[in-house]
Amino acid sequence: MSTFMPKADEIERAWYVIDAADKPLGRVAAEAATLLRGKHKPIFMPNVDCGDFVIIINTDKAVLTGDKLNKKHFYHHSGYIGNLKDVKYGTLMKEKSDFAMQLAVKGMIPDTTLGRKQLTRCRIYKNADHKHEAQKPVAYEL
Repeated sequence: MSTFMPKADEIERAWYVIDAADKPLGRVAAEAATLLRGKHKPIFMPNVDCGDFVIIINTDKAVLTGDKLNKKHFYHHSGYIGNLKDVKYGTLMKEKSDFAMQLAVKGMIPDTTLGRKQLTRCRIYKNADHKHEAQKPVAYEL
C-alpha cells in the first residue's frame, strides 16, 4: 500500500461564499483559512496547495466580541523613527472592515510561499455584492 500524494494539476478547486453578517470576525476568518488551505478535504497535505477559493461578504456587519472595539489596536510602522501608527479596531471596522478581515485571515495562514499563494484565492467585500457569480459559488454555513 502506498501513500496518496495529490498533484497540483489534479486538484479541483471549489468556490465558497461566507456571509460574515452578525458573526464574530475571528470565527469567519478561521473557517476561511481552513477552506483556503484545504484542511477540509481528505487529500490534505501541508506541503501541497489543495485549497479552494473563498469569497467573504458583508464584512462591515461582522462583530467583535467583548470590548475589542475599544481595547484592540492595529499597529503598523513606516520604517522611520517615531512613526508607529496606531488605530483602534472600532475605527478600523467602520472605515476598512475588509482590511480587518484580511488581517485576521492572513494571521491564520502560514507565513510561507505556499501560504501567500493560498491567500490570493481569498476575495473580501464590505457588502453583499461581489463579481464572482460566473464561478457559481456555494454558500458555506458556519
